[in-house]
Amino acid sequence: MTDAAAMERVLVIKLGALGDFLLALGPMQAIRRAHPAARLTLLTRTAYRGLAEASGLFDTIWIDPAPKLNPLAWLALRQKLRGGRFQRVYDLQTSDRSAAYFRLMGGAGGPQWSGKVPGCSHRHVYQAPSPLHTVDRQREQLAVAGITDVPLSDLSFLDAPIADRLPARPFALLIPGASPGRPAKRWPADRFGALASRLDARGLGSVVAGTDGESGLAHAIQAQAPEALDLTGATSLADLAAVARAARLVIGNDTGPTHLAALAGAPTLALFSADSDPGRTGPRGPHTRWLQRDDLADLDEAAVLAAIGDWVTDDPRLTGDLTGADAPGR
Repeated sequence: MTDAAAMERVLVIKLGALGDFLLALGPMQAIRRAHPAARLTLLTRTAYRGLAEASGLFDTIWIDPAPKLNPLAWLALRQKLRGGRFQRVYDLQTSDRSAAYFRLMGGAGGPQWSGKVPGCSHRHVYQAPSPLHTVDRQREQLAVAGITDVPLSDLSFLDAPIADRLPARPFALLIPGASPGRPAKRWPADRFGALASRLDARGLGSVVAGTDGESGLAHAIQAQAPEALDLTGATSLADLAAVARAARLVIGNDTGPTHLAALAGAPTLALFSADSDPGRTGPRGPHTRWLQRDDLADLDEAAVLAAIGDWVTDDPRLTGDLTGADAPGR
């Protein structure tokens, strides 16, 4: 079996949602350290091309064609994957789709494969769905392949000069959006507004971030907290990381930008409904916490204020935080 450090062509597969991709950057960075001289190729979604390029980890980025029921598209993908002549594949997606790609590349007779698909050379065996957080599950997966040093994602490459667009006084970053197809993951915008108003009374401003399509949420917040700054649709991922680092704290739903803020080092409180499990998908970072209610409409701003009370008065990046450097929160 070829020594990992001597491999010349390595493929990483990661699709999924933004939060999943951000959490997987730590494993991707560990893979690059394990293969310093290899030509590293990433197979991913179009949405993550810019992020992958900014990371500096990959020599080549391929966009997954998601062939579905098109047999010609499957044949073209098979030719492309086999033509890459990869010596090892790290399947960080571990889905039915990526298992199909294992078979396209020759199955057990193809390149070395790190993943969960039966017959692969470096199989991570676990009961699905795994009770582990995705970060811990991927650490176990890479350990099977001989990579044992897998820190959290380092997002220091995401930064931007944004200070002149931010409030002069200390502020909280609010992330009121989430996937449009999963409305249960959203804390009501009027609760964010009530929270922003109460923070304002304590001398803490608010900045609202999100997509263009979430500007209505910012307007709902401003109806109760007129001084809140609306940056929806106006930040790149690099901008958002810079805003998070400048914030006293971040409060957001279970969504990619909340994961980004946590990994960027901001004190981050994530809000969960029964629609997702914080034990498996919660944010990771040096200062993270979470609150959960089966229905987020049952979460009032007083509970959120109680969870962040010490962060309002003290910056845990300066004073220390009881949750620990790699804890999922509380």
